[in-house]
Order: sequence, then structure tokens, then C-alpha cells
Amino acid sequence: MFQPGDRVRWLTTGDDGLPLTRYGFVGGLNGDRSRVAVMLDGELKGDTVIPLHELAAVEITTVELRLHGADLLDDPSLRQGLVNLWSAEADQAGLEIRDIRCLGTGVRDVGDSFALAELQAAGERWVLLAMPDHTAPDMICVRATPT
Repeated sequence: MFQPGDRVRWLTTGDDGLPLTRYGFVGGLNGDRSRVAVMLDGELKGDTVIPLHELAAVEITTVELRLHGADLLDDPSLRQGLVNLWSAEADQAGLEIRDIRCLGTGVRDVGDSFALAELQAAGERWVLLAMPDHTAPDMICVRATPT
């Protein structure tokens, strides 16, 4: 259960119909405990009430970058750029990432995924992986996994 002040991630759909990730802080809990008031980053209008099941705590394992274009994994120079895009997403989420060390143009990992970088966060070492998103065609997912 969330507490006021907790940092959260909300996966929603934008006005254009595309997936959208928003971040914010829990402002308060609803009396029925099925919804949470969230102060979304960049919103001046106040709290947005969001169903509890649509929220996730911001942690290094919950910050994912999902992009259209499976060809992003095919081109070595584009794979390198994914590290900076994920770092920007982690920064927007409010994570403190240290010691990012790129692994060149990526090292082929298990199957069709690539290890892009090694990093340190939350006192642990992580590997940044890019892989096809098997739940959505022509999308990729970039996320940190423990070493």
C-alpha cells in the first residue's frame, strides 16, 4: 500500500492513443482504498485520482523505456542511443543512477536481447538490457536487471 509522499509510476494512454508513462507523488489515499490521489509531475491543477492497480512504486526495476521500432535493436548506433534515452527516463522518474558504463554498441545477451550498459543504483550493480517487447509487435523494452 502506498503512503503520502511515495514516488509512483502511472502507465496510461495519451490523447493520441499511444502508451504514456507519468510520474508523481502520492498525495493521499481514498477512503475506499481502491484509488489514490497523485500529484503528477508538471501538473498545476492539483491531485489526479488514479485506480490503485494502475500505479507502481518507482524503483529501478519498474522504470522501463518502451519504444516503437523493433529496428532500434538491429542498428548498433541506435542501440547506443538507447542508454541515454533510458537514463533520461530514469532521471524523470527520480532515480539516482551512478557509474553508467556503456558496453560499446551492446553485447548480445540471451536470445534477441542486448546488454547495453552496466550501472550502479540503490547500492547494487545492474545491467541495462534492450529486448523486443513480446506483448506488442514492433516495440522494444529497455530496463535494468540485477547482475
